[in-house]
Amino acid sequence: MTGTHLGCDTTSCGACTVLLDGVPVKSCTLFGIQTEGHELTTVEGLGWPSELHPVQEGFTEEHGLQCGFCTPGMMLTAAALLEDNPDPSDDDIRWAISGNLCRCTGYQNIINSVKWAARKMAAQRTAVSA
Repeated sequence: MTGTHLGCDTTSCGACTVLLDGVPVKSCTLFGIQTEGHELTTVEGLGWPSELHPVQEGFTEEHGLQCGFCTPGMMLTAAALLEDNPDPSDDDIRWAISGNLCRCTGYQNIINSVKWAARKMAAQRTAVSA
């Protein structure tokens, strides 16, 4: 797996974010033994090339990435947010991703990407319940 990036090694940048039991954590200061008995998800586990997760699609559709270094952590954080809050405001998204630093995008396209994913996920829920 190569999606989890080591950026700062001090939990400051969020490039190493993974989901531990669905909760975003910065893996650079997490010992492997701490994951025993827990579900660990990296960006590779978010979707499949043949069926992307709506967050992955949103980042593509709304140009939520430039260099891509922060993108895996941003995507996992966004996926966790949308599990807890399916209709987040811009402020909700900004708060959720505040632990992930991006030096390229100015964050607006990332916010747009998360909102795009939220709309797609809402449409999927509506289609399933219909």
